[in-house]
Amino acid sequence: MRKIVTFGEIMLRLKAPGHERLFQSSLLEAQFGGGEANVATSLALLGMHAVFVSALAADPIGQGALRTLRGYGVDVSQVRRTGDRIGIYFLETGADQRPSQVVYDRAASAASLMRPGDFPWAEIFQGADWFHFTGITPALSRTSADACLEAIRAARAAGVRVSIDLNYRKKLWGYGVPAPEVMRPLVALADVLIANEEDIQLGLGIAADADPAANRLAPEAYQALAARTKAEFPNLGVVAITLRESLSADRNGWSAVLDGSQGFLHSRRYSLENIVDRVGGGDSFGAGLIFGLLEYGDEVRALEFAVAASALKHSIPGDLNLSTREEVERLVAGDGTGRVLR
Repeated sequence: MRKIVTFGEIMLRLKAPGHERLFQSSLLEAQFGGGEANVATSLALLGMHAVFVSALAADPIGQGALRTLRGYGVDVSQVRRTGDRIGIYFLETGADQRPSQVVYDRAASAASLMRPGDFPWAEIFQGADWFHFTGITPALSRTSADACLEAIRAARAAGVRVSIDLNYRKKLWGYGVPAPEVMRPLVALADVLIANEEDIQLGLGIAADADPAANRLAPEAYQALAARTKAEFPNLGVVAITLRESLSADRNGWSAVLDGSQGFLHSRRYSLENIVDRVGGGDSFGAGLIFGLLEYGDEVRALEFAVAASALKHSIPGDLNLSTREEVERLVAGDGTGRVLR
């Protein structure tokens, strides 16, 4: 069984019911989620040995988060129980022309206080095949960014393949250091980069050749961007860029491109007409790509698997993609009718 290690923060997610505005009623739906935890959950459900590394308060809320991850088969043996609180995010799901909104309350969370020396990385990476984290974790604090650098260096020393999902979040970069200054040294040590075009521009400071708003879904507009990224980071073997066409909060076009050893590839495009929950869509893509590259060893198949997995996630409430390998492969094979399976 393949072993994948992810490093980041799991949060308490408090969502307004249905399409209500935040606090329109007295109810909030409580679940758990967060970039690297979402990836670990998807990979565990796909049959991998997924290890989630983090710091989490030793209180009933933290225990609930761990119970959720364990319930889906994630290995949480390397989660440190420390700190005073879990990070929280509030979600209001948009509809039609009203966009969804996220409000963060994660200052001084246990994960934001992570620092170098907190985790036994040499032990954690024993027998590991892959290490993954997102740009969200180094955005939390200077010390968590330093912990990411320590982790990625240990992964390289252990011969473990590394992926980074840039996941640029403007609301999180608040400790006085520009995102590219932090992210570029990390990406310089990675093998696989996952992003959208705005992530690359804002997270790495690499400009696109064309106006992304005018060419958002033209794959050729991103080929030069991927090539420039690989030229600046020759360590990268794969650059995968997701392409989201936001027609409204409920209707998106969804596809991706990949620049790798098999050339510049463009996936099938999915028309998502009735989105249930798009939060975690990028994480499900990342998990699907990691799975596909490890399981198939073929970039074409890996890309199609990743896009299909993410398309299915848009139909599932919550952060977590609860799709199985069989369901994703069935969609890749062309069965997207949604007919009842009996």
